[in-house]
Amino acid sequence: MNGFLQDFRYALRQLRKSPGFALTAVVVLTLGMCASLSIFAFVDAALIKPLPYPNPNRLVFVTESVPMIPLANLSYPDYLDWKRLNQVFSSMDVYNGTGYLLRTPAGTEPVRGIRVSDGFFRTLGVSPGLGRDFYAGEDLPSAPKTVILSYATWQKRFGGRKDVVGEVVSLSGTPYAIVGVLPQSFQFAPSANSEFWTTLHASDSCSIRRSCHGLTGIGRLKDGVSVEMALANMKAIAGQLELQYPKDNRGQGATVLPLSEVIVKDIRPILLALLGGAGLLLVIACVNVSSLLLVRSESRRREIAVRGALGASRGRLVRQFITEGLVLMAVGSLLGIAAADGAMQILTRLISKDMMTGMPYLSGLGLNSHVLVFACSIFFLAATLLSLPPIVRLPLNKMREGLTEGGRGYAGTLWRRFGTNLVVVELAIAVVLLVSAGLLGKSFYRLLHVEIGFRADHLATVQVALSDVTYAKDEQVVAVQKQIISRVSSLPGVQSAGISSGLPISFNGNTDWIRFVGRPYNGEHNEVNQRDVSSEFFSTIRAKLLRGRYFTEADDATKPLVVIINQTLARKYFPGEDPIGKRIGDTELTPKSIKEIVGVVEDVKDGSLDSEIWPAVYYPFNQDGDTYFSVVVRTSQAEQSVLPALVAAIREIDPALAR
Repeated sequence: MNGFLQDFRYALRQLRKSPGFALTAVVVLTLGMCASLSIFAFVDAALIKPLPYPNPNRLVFVTESVPMIPLANLSYPDYLDWKRLNQVFSSMDVYNGTGYLLRTPAGTEPVRGIRVSDGFFRTLGVSPGLGRDFYAGEDLPSAPKTVILSYATWQKRFGGRKDVVGEVVSLSGTPYAIVGVLPQSFQFAPSANSEFWTTLHASDSCSIRRSCHGLTGIGRLKDGVSVEMALANMKAIAGQLELQYPKDNRGQGATVLPLSEVIVKDIRPILLALLGGAGLLLVIACVNVSSLLLVRSESRRREIAVRGALGASRGRLVRQFITEGLVLMAVGSLLGIAAADGAMQILTRLISKDMMTGMPYLSGLGLNSHVLVFACSIFFLAATLLSLPPIVRLPLNKMREGLTEGGRGYAGTLWRRFGTNLVVVELAIAVVLLVSAGLLGKSFYRLLHVEIGFRADHLATVQVALSDVTYAKDEQVVAVQKQIISRVSSLPGVQSAGISSGLPISFNGNTDWIRFVGRPYNGEHNEVNQRDVSSEFFSTIRAKLLRGRYFTEADDATKPLVVIINQTLARKYFPGEDPIGKRIGDTELTPKSIKEIVGVVEDVKDGSLDSEIWPAVYYPFNQDGDTYFSVVVRTSQAEQSVLPALVAAIREIDPALAR
């Protein structure tokens, strides 16, 4: 220990004698450590830490699969059959995201909710922190309507009162009895900011149809059952149901994936690529400092030779250089850890609130035991690398030669080869990073220049939710929609306004199965995106009409039903022919579903920028109203300046409207 302390003090004196070298080495090592630790913290939070449930490796994501949608939603009848027939799950439950209207002192506001089957929390292995879980059978249509609050909602809207259990809250005009409060630590990434967890109560028109898909399943594997075994069993059940219900289940398979994989699937490749880049950056930093140490060791040849001549063994000299490497790396590591802590906070703040709601595992990101263990591993590996260059310069038979030659800076063959190899390694890693950065930049450039099919500048949007109780009839929905368009269009700075049930670049979803009148039909599912839009929607977003016409206000429920299709649908189903005048309907071609194609618009990207464009149909809002929609306005000024007036104008029509 005395020897080590002596080496430590000597190392500090050597670094003080060369402040330029010491400062350069420490800064380079600090930057490398900071980058590696910051990215590793994200990787640890998203990919390494287990899900916050008991035995999380037994939890799986269970859903259907069709050619167009690999991860397709379940229908309620299919869920009941899957739950009854499977032999691989100890429990299986479903959920789907929804929204409710909540009356508050400030007015009506939409709140996010999630409907779950009765055993959902038991499958996850979560118990309420206050009150009770849902009883078995409490999700049946005949059962009373009950709700469990999220912890944040309990604190924010109910003051954290323990007597909240038993109270009744009105959600979209329907009373729900509060039976419990989720624990503060609970998180479920697919619906991270849901406030109200209600029982499913599958009594609506969609739930009773096997062709209506809106549920997502989770299951807990039985002991000894693998994901592969579960997938095989569910595929067999899906095949059995396809034979039993060929009209509704044609071409439908099954998907079973680890729940953790589904939750982080979008960011896994990004994080691993960033971690790889940060690791290479750290290697470059270490190689740079190693090169500096190698050059510096040449200036110390005389010192080394004198110490050897005075009796210092090679082991004693090696220990000295190892100590100097440890000191450099220790300082760089401590500063790197401190810098990484700050970098994590900065990077976390750069993530938008909307994105963070889907990544609750990143909340509270910071230094933890995993990050510190990773830092220690890097410390010892890097310290070893930093100690190698001077050590290879210590063959005892060269010490006397170094003493006689003085300070002429002789560079032997070994030194030249080692130094050259370090440069080669550094250049190779730099090229890899440069190419990766170039590819990343190219991908980013392409995303920025994706053709989206409309003009996104000077567009402001507001989402509106109508109460199903107040606006129970289609005529009422259409009437209030016309009022909103008329009032909003008269606002200063608004050039035009439209309505759509789904905004562009939001998601591929809300699909229909269509069939073409006059064509042979063999039960295939022609799946297309479906949107309800007002007559002014396409002109507001400046979507290009390729042929036919746009909707007009005259296209109401008293007129024949009409539809506009996108270019992709026209190319796929009407190659080489004019689709105008052709008719489509549902898979049964029921009379009330028959619609005439009156227009073809250029493809508008509905999904993310890197997703493919699906065939799409647009129905006129006057003939197919929806209680949840988005108002889109084109402005002649900054979009943000119009939003307050836009919201106020909508509230003037009906204070109970939520936005």
